[in-house]
Amino acid sequence: MNIVNKGLMSGVERVPAWGSYAWLRHGFSTRDGGVSTVYGGGSLNLGWTKDDDPALVTENRRRFLAACQEGSPFQAVTVRQVHSASIRTIREEDGVFEEKLQTADGKAVLEGDGAVTNLPGVMLGVQTADCVPVLIADVSKRAVAAIHAGWRGTVARIVEQGIATMREEYGSRPEDLVAAVGPSIGACCYAVGQEVRSEFGSLFGYADALFRTMDGGQMRLDLWEANRRQLLDAGVPADKVTVIGECTACALSHGERKYFSHRAEHGFTGRMMSVIGVVG
Repeated sequence: MNIVNKGLMSGVERVPAWGSYAWLRHGFSTRDGGVSTVYGGGSLNLGWTKDDDPALVTENRRRFLAACQEGSPFQAVTVRQVHSASIRTIREEDGVFEEKLQTADGKAVLEGDGAVTNLPGVMLGVQTADCVPVLIADVSKRAVAAIHAGWRGTVARIVEQGIATMREEYGSRPEDLVAAVGPSIGACCYAVGQEVRSEFGSLFGYADALFRTMDGGQMRLDLWEANRRQLLDAGVPADKVTVIGECTACALSHGERKYFSHRAEHGFTGRMMSVIGVVG
């Protein structure tokens, strides 16, 4: 399929405070600024969904990564997400620069729900369409992590596991970390059942603070706060944690949905990507 070049894309959210780290690149994608049409014209679907044209997804990924890389060369690495607490460590011997961690058409090879690296020139990415993307950077050791935290991963303490991996691999100190909880479904829209409430209640002493009961008895879960608490419990200073605070199910931009949402769009939706990397 022919791809119409509409110019530079617009769909990247960043943490303003991270702009002071000249060696760091990152970004959270939005819905706008791409070439996909199946989920609405000009949408930035970054997932290999069965409904979208792979050529358009490839172009969307090129645009998004180019915008996040800001002129620095990077090799992108993603993981095949399975709602686990598995964190993969990306090392040079893995053949990352020979593209051994991706298939020929750009799909992930490694299974897991997060990755860490200190390799310059590697851009880690996770994909979401309601789940929580968490990006972490060690501003002393120059190591980074990208984590996909759905409710199952959050219950499994995947954010804490990611920081533990950084401490083991790179000697990271929690006080040297900065972290961002990206756009995801908010408590305003995330209704869950009693089984989810019970899972959190059995594992977290602060579980009551994560749930609110609406009129009619419906429970809503605050995954932003759940992952913020895990960052704090792992030792990250509160003033170094940024919560983007935009709900993928209801946030609007110019009267249109700003993000893709699996729940709000009943499963027929694209995917966002959140990336982080160290300049080579």
